[in-house]
Amino acid sequence: MKQQSFTDMEYGGRRRVSKREHFLDIMEEIIPWDEWVSLVEPHYYCGKRGRPPLGIEKMLRMYLLQAWFNLSDEGVEDAIYDSYAMRKFMKIDFMKENVPDATTLLHFRRILEESKLWKAIFEAINRVLEANGHFMRGGTNVDATIISAPPSLKNADKKRDEEMSSTRKGNKWHFGMKAHVGVDAGSGLIHSLVTTTANMQEVTQAHHLIREGDHSDNM
Repeated sequence: MKQQSFTDMEYGGRRRVSKREHFLDIMEEIIPWDEWVSLVEPHYYCGKRGRPPLGIEKMLRMYLLQAWFNLSDEGVEDAIYDSYAMRKFMKIDFMKENVPDATTLLHFRRILEESKLWKAIFEAINRVLEANGHFMRGGTNVDATIISAPPSLKNADKKRDEEMSSTRKGNKWHFGMKAHVGVDAGSGLIHSLVTTTANMQEVTQAHHLIREGDHSDNM
């Protein structure tokens, strides 16, 4: 049995558990972590060069938090530091380790995208959520979030990442990618995800986010 920290004991005495923590507790129970780790492992870094890669399961948990709560790379990193529910889901002990940084998450997300594993993961989660009554078919809200990336040319290739682009939002320019998400109108849970360059218009990806039998409620 895992030894509880003082924070765990403090939060364990609450009279009410937040909706976020309740959702993450459900995900903790239904996701076959060992199975998913074994799927990612053949595509993951061998760790023979550069700094040793972080654990696959830890990175997978961070990737899912980002997708579920529609956060940027830096946003999910900050949210894990701020949120007890997210920290618990990540299984991070701040006495021993820090949250993986945004760049590490970016590299991990690319592994899932290039191997097409992200699609299989989302489809598996959606099947379980729907079977247990957490999804309500009939409506999908479509949204998009800019995932910022460093625009620096100080790298081995002396150029910017070709998979990133610049876009203007309001009076501010951003460089990076864009996460397009389909959100279940009944539960508010994200059920589909597509990533593109930051300058891609949301309307061009809407058809990838609508489930069969759905209608788009917000674009």
